[in-house]
Formats: sequence, C-alpha cells, structure tokens
Amino acid sequence: MTIGQSGGAAAAPEAPEAPEAPGRYRGPTPALSKVPEVTALFWVVKILTTGMGETASDYLGRTLGPIPAGALGFTCFAVALVAQFRSTRYRAGIYWSAIVMVSVFGTMAADVVHVIAGVPYLVSTLAFSVALAVILVAWYASEGTLSIHSVRTRRRETFYWATVLTTFALGTAVGDLTAGTLSLGYLTSGLVFGALILVPALSGRFLGLNAVAAFWGAYILTRPLGASFADWMGVPATRGGLGWGTGPVTLALTVPIALLIGYLAVTGKDTPRDAADGAPAEAVPVAAG
Repeated sequence: MTIGQSGGAAAAPEAPEAPEAPGRYRGPTPALSKVPEVTALFWVVKILTTGMGETASDYLGRTLGPIPAGALGFTCFAVALVAQFRSTRYRAGIYWSAIVMVSVFGTMAADVVHVIAGVPYLVSTLAFSVALAVILVAWYASEGTLSIHSVRTRRRETFYWATVLTTFALGTAVGDLTAGTLSLGYLTSGLVFGALILVPALSGRFLGLNAVAAFWGAYILTRPLGASFADWMGVPATRGGLGWGTGPVTLALTVPIALLIGYLAVTGKDTPRDAADGAPAEAVPVAAG
C-alpha cells in the first residue's frame, strides 16, 4: 500500500505489482564470482601447481603405494573441493588449494588408467579428450557460455571443476605420451608445449581468436607444460632427467606456490571485481542453477 498524503487525503489505489521477468534469478542471495581474475600471476601459479601435482603424485605413489596414495589424494581432493563449493565467493587460499589437489589427484587418475589398468597413453589421451569435449559441449548447451567469469551458480561451478579435473588428467596423459611413447623426453616435451601454449595466446591477441577459446586452449596446455619440466627435474638421468628426486622437486615447487597464494590472499590482486567491491552479482537465469 502507498502511504497517504498528510491532511487525511485518501490513499491512492495500490498499483498491481509488475510480474517478475521470466527466467530471472529469484533467490535472495545472488552468487558472487567463484574464480579469480586471469592475470599474469594466475598463469604462473597454475603452471607451478601442474608441476607440483605431477611430482607429488609420483612421490606419494612410490612412498605409500598406489592404493594408499590414491585414497589420500582423493580424500584431500574431496575436502578441498567441498570447501570451494561451500565458499560464497572467491577466496585465494580455498580456490588454489582446490587447484593443487585437483592437480595431484588428476595425475593419480591418469596414472591409474595407465599403470594399473594398462591402458596405453594414446588411448587414454583420446579418451580424456572425448570426455573433455563432452563436458564442454554439455556446459555450453546448458549455460550458453564457457566463460569463467560466469561461474556464479552451483551448476556452472560443477561444470567448471569437472572441466578443470579432466584437463589435468588429459594433460598428464599427453605429457607422458610425448615424453615416453613418442620418445621425445621430458625436456623436449616441455619445450614443445611451451611453444604450443603461445598459439592460443598470440591467436587471441593478434588473430581475433575468441577469448574463451584462447583461455581454455592455454589452460589445457599448462598441464603438460608444467608436468614435463617437473618430471625432467625429478627423474633420474637414466630417464633423461636431472635426477633431483620427486620429493625435493615437490617441496621446491610448493614453497613458491604457498608464497604466491599468500600474496594473492593478502593483496587481493586476483580478486574478481564484484567480490572485491561487494557489488551485487548480476541476475542470472533460473535455469542456470
């Protein structure tokens, strides 16, 4: 009801409430961004985590055995992912902890397929590629976008993390395929992937490649890039490496990862604008979750 004017004038008739626009968000608490801004530090931390995940998985597998290591990796992965889903906005420590555990567990998943199930790297590479394509097609068909800046709903976040996990498994298989099956070795593989990652980056900048396609192309390649160089540092000289050991390499990569995550958490350099400013999120379709 409208408030009557002073002097006892009768209140104006109540106007009918405008119907709510169909397909708009009607929840009380619109979600804020759950993923960071893509900055130079994003790519640095991402590549470091891919290398650390590779050597950590190998170290745990050799130290604890495949089954206990896999159980530990899955448990830590599940805990980190639950914390990420329970968070209401992007928080550097929570998000990057989940990425680290996806890196470790994604490597274990790919290794189990090859070592325990005996699936050749070429077959697992093709299988993970198909799985990734299916997830991306389903994501786009459901949400109409693959942009990480739209990850504001539970369903989109589920698609996002399914994509991330599959890219880690795929990248592990691809890196092992080039280094082992194709006999390129770890260092040469790392150099190859270092050159390949420039393709989406330069294509997006100079050839007009769609920004979302350029992002996911580069994102997929960070896994074999980081893992190849980490393996090169960790494996013995008889396998074409420097022989530093997977344990020391894991520790050496963990230190800068922790420092950079701490820096991002304190400074908020990669905090999405809506989360930083406290601005309400844009309304999103009900169908998006």
